[in-house]
Amino acid sequence: MKRREFIAGVGAYALVGACNALGQQTALPVVGFLSARAAGESAHLVDAFRRGLAEHGLNEGQNLAIEYRWADGHYDRLPAQALQFSRMPVTVLVAVGGDMTARAAVAATSSIPVVAVFIGDPVANGFITSLNRPGGNVTGVSNLNAVIESKRLSLLRELVPQAGTVGALLNPDSPTVASQRREIDEAGRAVGLRIEFFHASADGELDAVFASVVKNRIPALLVPADAFFASSRDRLAALAAQHGVLSIYSLREAAVAGGLMSYGIDLLDTYRLIGDYAGRIIKGAKPADLPVVQPTKFQFVLNLKTAKALGLTLPSGVLSIADEVIE
Repeated sequence: MKRREFIAGVGAYALVGACNALGQQTALPVVGFLSARAAGESAHLVDAFRRGLAEHGLNEGQNLAIEYRWADGHYDRLPAQALQFSRMPVTVLVAVGGDMTARAAVAATSSIPVVAVFIGDPVANGFITSLNRPGGNVTGVSNLNAVIESKRLSLLRELVPQAGTVGALLNPDSPTVASQRREIDEAGRAVGLRIEFFHASADGELDAVFASVVKNRIPALLVPADAFFASSRDRLAALAAQHGVLSIYSLREAAVAGGLMSYGIDLLDTYRLIGDYAGRIIKGAKPADLPVVQPTKFQFVLNLKTAKALGLTLPSGVLSIADEVIE
């Protein structure tokens, strides 16, 4: 064989091998994972998501590929990131971190199955037609956040029964800020509390919020579900302790970080459920046939160490209903 023919043959063989390898790679199902949160503080949530996938025999790096996009609390990044996924060979698109992520995913594609975590009512907000039969390409988990705001405010009232006003923190950059404000206002009226609202969308604004809370003699602060607030939980807990403000959060993570207390869904289980649904779809299920899951398990977590630092005596009734006490 001539040298030129040999080199050409080797080149052709290498090209076929590369194409075969690429074919094997693209044969793997691909999950697009879009989050409004940050990668650095979400490792435990990703692990829970992977556990849900593993229930269907799907393991990242073995028989499954996962592409990640993180907005780092910058919600304006989400539409472009979702659009990137719509142009990729994605088997299922997972949207977590709030309704703004779900909205970006739904706007980007009507053909790729979307599994999302919803903060508000997904039917009222136009994501699905019904909880039991979502229809279309969207399903997921609804965390019923609006329904339990009154419970959070009731717990604050137990700690400051003499207060007529408490504060609530909102992120003005969130697309759901108007509905959150309305829901918290309604919950406040239901428990006999006036709500004074404060706003922050960046770490540098949190100091000003707490200075204003103290200036206005607001004894307690509700911090609702929001990806930015979840990412800033350490800073929020530190500022609340520094200024002696009683605070309640939506996620256990915040109480673990030093926040006084939290009441909300089991977020790890929520991410596991999202992984379970993604796995079902990869195995052939249709999102239109998968009912939106409504969690039935809620966690009330108290940080006793923080309570002692604040000089707070917790009512026995509050202590008795805590699911977890951090000491």
